[in-house]
Amino acid sequence: MILVGFFEKMNIFVTCMKQRLVYNSLLALRPNKQKAFAVLVDPDKVDLSDVQKLASLCNDAAVDYLFIGGSLMISQHLDECIKLFKSYSDIPVILFPGSPSQVSRYADALFYLSLISGRNAELLIGAHVVSAPMVKASGLEIISTGYMVIDGGAPTTVSYMSHSAPIPHDKNDIAICTAMAGEMQGKHVLYMDAGSGAKNPISETMIQKVSMHTDLPLIVGGGIREAEKAYLNCKAGADVIVVGNAIEKDLNLIKEISSAVHQCSVRVG
Repeated sequence: MILVGFFEKMNIFVTCMKQRLVYNSLLALRPNKQKAFAVLVDPDKVDLSDVQKLASLCNDAAVDYLFIGGSLMISQHLDECIKLFKSYSDIPVILFPGSPSQVSRYADALFYLSLISGRNAELLIGAHVVSAPMVKASGLEIISTGYMVIDGGAPTTVSYMSHSAPIPHDKNDIAICTAMAGEMQGKHVLYMDAGSGAKNPISETMIQKVSMHTDLPLIVGGGIREAEKAYLNCKAGADVIVVGNAIEKDLNLIKEISSAVHQCSVRVG
């Protein structure tokens, strides 16, 4: 009976580990001094005929994750986009939803975003209450995410849609305390975002200070247009670099930025 109970517990443990494959991969980055690169795709801005090429470029560049989602969802091909990408690539697909409707069971995981930098209760918990039954039923791996919007020097869609002001770009103390609060509330990861179309990316100083004061995987995106900036962000303490808007304009950046991010892994290690 004791052995039966032991094996039952082990089966439950193994099942739980399998269900948290994406989160575990994020969690392992910092202890192993590794960096990861994620390509962010907005379904409204990608044509299904281009998905095979995108998957091929991501495979060749050793991209670690594909994030998919947007502040709006005008098109209706989220499921088709994910299924098509996964038919050409084994890269994990993580939903980056801008609304409760952006849930697809074909993805591998979902960032359950709480806008901890804002003061809009709807994006702290309201949208989560509405989406909870659908998210629960999806069977997706759920990654609780403390989402922090940082001022990138220009109004962004996320700021407009969230009715919430971003953290000022030079207020490192606010960013640190916000990140610490998210960690102590039990978030799985932190995501600092200057927003799509940001004029200025998040400063290395802010990234460094947030990384120093928290132990969670730190994802950084918004306004990153060149490999050197991605590399400097990694050195400052970002565990995952996310690029979306710049890649929409130049697909060659996928290989350049991925190489810079992984080069930082080698040098740090």
